[in-house]
Amino acid sequence: MPRTVVIMSGGIDSTTLLYELIAAGHIVKALSVNYGQRHCRELEAAAHLCTTLAIEHQQIELSATRELFGGNSLMDFAAPIPAGEYSATTMPQTTVPNRNMLLLSLAIGWAISIDYEGVAFGAHAGTTVTYPDCRPEFAAAMHQAALLCDWQPIAVLAPFVTWTKGDVVRRGASLGVPFEWTWSCYQGRERHCGICGTCIDRRRAFIAAGVPDPTDYES
Repeated sequence: MPRTVVIMSGGIDSTTLLYELIAAGHIVKALSVNYGQRHCRELEAAAHLCTTLAIEHQQIELSATRELFGGNSLMDFAAPIPAGEYSATTMPQTTVPNRNMLLLSLAIGWAISIDYEGVAFGAHAGTTVTYPDCRPEFAAAMHQAALLCDWQPIAVLAPFVTWTKGDVVRRGASLGVPFEWTWSCYQGRERHCGICGTCIDRRRAFIAAGVPDPTDYES
């Protein structure tokens, strides 16, 4: 059975990915990273979900990287989180430089050290604009790099990379994903704000999938 490290944020995409791989027969371990993000509330969701699934979950402390990755509203807490749907103007404001490459590098290193064959991340396509490190070209490049970076080749899996978030929600519903335990909001408060780009994306995904949205929104 394939053995895979899953990058686990605690959001809809990484949680559905975890359930997808388990259903496909993978032996999985989960990796979460505190890289100094404003919405570190997501890490609580990741831990709870992994405990429920009884899988090993490692959380790595890298919050000092916040000093390096300023200039965006997820790392600079003085900068406001843009309200409204994702656009070519607002998405760069919530782009953490090179985030997925950093997370994948950690996951690949762990996979090599425990003799696993692959790592997986929940990149998906946006409906209007997509984060640079969630594009198919990025996933393919990371896969090629992971085949070459060590004596042991590692596969980088991104099975949702061409899917919309609505597709992911639809698949998650069929797998029994407890969406009410997942976290998306960039504000990182006790409830989803309902008006930031990722909250709006979350709302619309449930509508597109025809799945009831169990999220408790402030607005």
